[in-house]
Amino acid sequence: MKIEILDHARERMDIYGVLEALVKETLEEPDSVAESYNNRKIAQKKINGYVLRVIYEEKNATKIIITVYKAKSGRYEI
Repeated sequence: MKIEILDHARERMDIYGVLEALVKETLEEPDSVAESYNNRKIAQKKINGYVLRVIYEEKNATKIIITVYKAKSGRYEI
């Protein structure tokens, strides 16, 4: 699986202190994947009391990471 991380997603990773390895792990072994608008998907993984959400699009054999953020675990059911 090839991954491309857009600049916006990298900025969000810096803000939330999320390492690229954790984003890749969330994509490879998500607790759940939700459908979103414009053919986007949201990979979700529970981590230390929060949910890491990775919004991405699939084009050819590449997952393009649009944005990444942490949310309170009670806010999203996974």
